[in-house]
Amino acid sequence: MTVSVPADVISRLKAVLGEGGWSQDPDRLAPKLVEERGRWRGTTPLLALPRSVEEVAAVVGVCFESGTPIVPQGGNTGLVAGQVPQGEILLSLERMNRIREITPLDDVLVAEAGVTLATVREAAAGAGRLFPISIASEGSCSIGGLISTNAGGTAVIRYGNMRELVLGVEAVLPNGEIMRGLKRLRKDNTGYDLKQLLIGGEGTLGVVTAASLKLYPLPVSRAVGMVGIAKPQDAIELLALAKKESAGGLDAFELMSRQSIDFAVKNIPGLREPLQGRHPWYILVEVSSAEHEGSEAALERLLAGALEAGLAEDAVIAQNETQAKLMWRIRDDLSQAQKPEGVNWKHDISVPVSRIPEFLERADAALLARWPGLRICAFGHVGDGNLHYNMAQAVGGDPADWNRDRDAGADIVHGIVADLEGSISAEHGLGAMKTEEALRYKSPVEVEAMRAIRRALDPKRIMNPRVLF
Repeated sequence: MTVSVPADVISRLKAVLGEGGWSQDPDRLAPKLVEERGRWRGTTPLLALPRSVEEVAAVVGVCFESGTPIVPQGGNTGLVAGQVPQGEILLSLERMNRIREITPLDDVLVAEAGVTLATVREAAAGAGRLFPISIASEGSCSIGGLISTNAGGTAVIRYGNMRELVLGVEAVLPNGEIMRGLKRLRKDNTGYDLKQLLIGGEGTLGVVTAASLKLYPLPVSRAVGMVGIAKPQDAIELLALAKKESAGGLDAFELMSRQSIDFAVKNIPGLREPLQGRHPWYILVEVSSAEHEGSEAALERLLAGALEAGLAEDAVIAQNETQAKLMWRIRDDLSQAQKPEGVNWKHDISVPVSRIPEFLERADAALLARWPGLRICAFGHVGDGNLHYNMAQAVGGDPADWNRDRDAGADIVHGIVADLEGSISAEHGLGAMKTEEALRYKSPVEVEAMRAIRRALDPKRIMNPRVLF
């Protein structure tokens, strides 16, 4: 069901935004109204393009007064339809794209919500610091979107999600008031930590307009390796060994199935087999260190120990940055590599790290028993229990049949996840895609507590109204 916005509200919004601050041009709107996989398409009567927090507050204030719903949007890289409007005002933060401040002595960078992740990482590096969040879409995803979805990525095992990397936020609340909370403090024990309501809130409790981000020293050395293994249980034991040998320097530990590698080599130009032989599973591991030779020595110890213990079938260390980038390109392009294979079912789940092998065994068996020929592509951040458990339709299958059965597949996967005390959304959020389904897995107490918070801050439910509870 789409909403209808009165003409007088549109006129008021145009007036507060001024020339260049809004658009109704179909060509301008088109790329913002479709999710990148093409599964969801939307509509909006107006694209709002504020340039400052005050203009955001003016827009939200008009919408609050009139009861007009809003959908905030960052870089439009979300995968659960949380950023695609269905008749609501579309509020884009793309013009709020300044790095306001970098303070190396505080290890803090203040960025507006529309700044891309790549820009933040580059600015931090220019100041001799690291902002550690790393995801494949870093050139287009925005800081506001990353905060609103509590994004993770490949470095969570060492640095945590966005929730651990945000010191303070500036935001516009649903009534149009500005919360100016751009603190640089590591310690502030003066009541509720209100920023945490906005982190992971998917735009339902307000619009993040800027954030104070935590920085780290740049590592002096970095080493990347690829490991072939026989089974997922070996990955869990290898992870424990990696933590020990790296002494806290383990940046990434990514698991990839043989089917995932096959699709990447087949469908991504320039990619080839990462090791001489073929293996059932692969691990991409990265360590860094404050010592010039520390990371390479740690990785060599790790891989030697893995081979000796029978946890690895083969392994190789990148000898230069070019080789390291090629290894990472395999991992980063796995989602793209699935697109030519027809209909894909994709799941972003997490389970306790120790139960990953059990999840894979149970889910594989259940799905293949129901849909013989289904091609399962499992990969992801095994170091923090987050798997992207995807599958491509059987070769020669009818796409209509596979689209029809998508929800049935999700029911099987998510049922097993729940049984293992996991989560049906590890880092993508619920969006419009999973909100209703999540009611089956959240306890009534949790749901009512979340609804109470939302009623208190957004009594008219104008902020991203189709998302969350």
